[in-house]
Amino acid sequence: KISLLKMRKPRKLEQLNQFPDFNNYLIFVLTKLKSEDEPTRSLSGLILKNNVKAHYQNFPNGVSDFIKHECLQNIGDSSPLIRATVGELLFGAFGALQKICEDSAEILDSDVLDRPLNVMIPKFLQFFKHSSPKIRSHAIACVNQFIISRTQALMLHIDPFIENLFALAGDEEPEVRKNVCRALVMLLEVRMDRLLPHMHNITEYMLQRTQDQDENVALEACEFWLTLAEQPVCKDVLCGHLAKLVPVLVNGMKYSEIDIILLKGDVEEDEAIPDSEQDIRPRFHRSRTVAQQHEGGDSIEDEEDNDEDDLDDDDTISDWNLRKCSAAALDVLANVFREDLLLHILPLLKELLFHPEWVIKESGILVLGAIAEGCMQGMIPYLPELIPHLVQCLSDKKALVRSITCWTLSRYAHWVVSQPADAYLKPLMTELLKRILDSNKRVQEAACSAFATLEEEACTELVPYLAYILDTLVFAFSKYQHKNLLILYDAIGTLADSVGLHLNKPEYIQMLMPPLIQKWNQLKDEDKDLFPLLECLSSVATALQSGFLPYCEPVYQRCVNLVQKTLAQAMVRKGLLSDTDTLQKLDKMPEVRQSSFALLGDLTKACFQHVKPCIADFMPILGTNLNPELISVCNNATWAIGEISIQMGAEMQPYVSMVLHHLIEIINRPNTPKTLLENTAITIGRLGYVCPQEVAPMLQQFIRPWCTSLRNIRDNEEKDSAFRGICTMITVNPGGVVQDFIFFCDAVASWVNPKDDLRDMFCKILHGFKNQAGEENWRRFSDQFPLPLKERLAAFYGV
Repeated sequence: KISLLKMRKPRKLEQLNQFPDFNNYLIFVLTKLKSEDEPTRSLSGLILKNNVKAHYQNFPNGVSDFIKHECLQNIGDSSPLIRATVGELLFGAFGALQKICEDSAEILDSDVLDRPLNVMIPKFLQFFKHSSPKIRSHAIACVNQFIISRTQALMLHIDPFIENLFALAGDEEPEVRKNVCRALVMLLEVRMDRLLPHMHNITEYMLQRTQDQDENVALEACEFWLTLAEQPVCKDVLCGHLAKLVPVLVNGMKYSEIDIILLKGDVEEDEAIPDSEQDIRPRFHRSRTVAQQHEGGDSIEDEEDNDEDDLDDDDTISDWNLRKCSAAALDVLANVFREDLLLHILPLLKELLFHPEWVIKESGILVLGAIAEGCMQGMIPYLPELIPHLVQCLSDKKALVRSITCWTLSRYAHWVVSQPADAYLKPLMTELLKRILDSNKRVQEAACSAFATLEEEACTELVPYLAYILDTLVFAFSKYQHKNLLILYDAIGTLADSVGLHLNKPEYIQMLMPPLIQKWNQLKDEDKDLFPLLECLSSVATALQSGFLPYCEPVYQRCVNLVQKTLAQAMVRKGLLSDTDTLQKLDKMPEVRQSSFALLGDLTKACFQHVKPCIADFMPILGTNLNPELISVCNNATWAIGEISIQMGAEMQPYVSMVLHHLIEIINRPNTPKTLLENTAITIGRLGYVCPQEVAPMLQQFIRPWCTSLRNIRDNEEKDSAFRGICTMITVNPGGVVQDFIFFCDAVASWVNPKDDLRDMFCKILHGFKNQAGEENWRRFSDQFPLPLKERLAAFYGV
């Protein structure tokens, strides 16, 4: 017999792995060789586990069958050590399977491999009942990989899958509960029809899980409310549960003890401590990413570069946690329920906002900010009392209270600006400017971002205070560490955008330009901080117009030199392939592509005759940049494709195939930021408008997320062209919209006043479907509509 203990040298093991029977031998020692001592048998199992992980796909059939059979036979071995080893082995195999499911979901459901999922999914479902919690958890995780893509094999077993999930609802293992919650959240998106009959119980269950002792479980469950809010049935499903749900979400919005430690919540003054470089994410002035206009203000879902909307930018804790998820859920539910939510929130707010404990008071201020967009109308009677209270909170002794107050006040900036300036705008501005010079860096950051939002809302209302504002912003130059300097550029750029030519006064130029030009001269050509500074200067130049003349030539010259120098370096490096690292760094500079695509879109709108001859070169580049991992690059590339489509008309046809499947993938991707979804939907609509024959066949693959993405944006030209496109495509392929017609109805109802010919297109489609379905079927179908949708369609379109 081979001594197992001597075999632990990896090279020797690799040689033994050449023998197909070696793994049979290992399982034999583990399960059958009772004469051997238990540690040796267990060691044999652990070596086998590593082999399974590394080489399982190369095992001959007989060997893998024998191993599976022996494992299942011996899971109940009398020895605890052997039982544990067999469990480890099964667990290792499941770990490998989960990895395969994650990496190869598509191919597993294709004819290429003879659809193995038809066999695998029922097998996974059997393991939901396994005695080992780790295996139960892996089994659910494996099946979960196939939900979002609506994999056929899973759809065939959808009912047993849901039943098995319900059976595991109370599992004692947190990992299992987490995977059950994750499954239900995804099913909500793709198979709402199957969950509807059980919705009351699922909602009650998710309420419990959102309060789970294990924060990871609670976070998964909390995602449920975010996803549900996007479904047309949300209001009907949740109206009876709000009284329980609202306190749960509000409770989740408190900082946990660990958050406070990680955020250094006890450190009040840190302005003199230099930033560590990894704290600094690239940030840009907000005109950077092409975005759609919404009803209401900024949203809570933070996006890659748009941190100014971020709750309170807890960089140091994981980006997405229970506090942020609860706040985002409350935000979207406030948008669904509007004033009805206040019934449940106001009594809680009274208690929270005036609470002696700072952590509770802070969470109350966050709640107030979260509901601002959805409940604004209902909040108006309370704002004359609340805004002064919040302005007072700006000088709270706790930095974390001061920083969240900045954010919440920015969410009410629209109201503040609509009131007499002396009553609210002036005191708010005065206090915010003090906070811009706070001794705590987090507060500086929050105040600067909030002030940028106030500038956007107030615009020329700020003109009387310009000297005072510039004084503060210029003083901050000497005070700020690296990271906040980048946000300061943003505040100055936004000020210039907001007051425009009013900035063009010699005394203002004298205050503002020297520190900007000083930074401009300090920064080396390769310093990334040039980006936000260039953004800021471009806003200042636009505002000052002739006032910028003295600085024009040096700035323009340097910009041209930067572009030429960079391109020259790129050419040299392409020639000298030895320096591949630098080349890759250059190719990987998303900021450059992000700006280029924004410029390309602008040039397309402004002077298409100069762009058109190069379209054949641009389109493949735009196509390869439709990668949602780089949100802003992808967003601007998407927007540029939409602008080009409108100009190209039917000549866009050769390029549709280059971009369409990427766009459909992006619009179906979970957790994609709102801005990117909206621009993707608009571009798909525009492509369909100019090339309906090419795009309409794919209608069914994108119609649902397309409708939910565009229902919240304001009526404008882009929305108009996109909806013309969708109507044209529905005319070409009406079958593509049948399954998701309720979403189309909901999107149509989101228009406040469409142009007459577009309204006619909507009318035609709605009446066409109604006539096609027949009176009885249409009545049954429209009974599912939430009441406001029903009323609106009847009033505007007579259906």
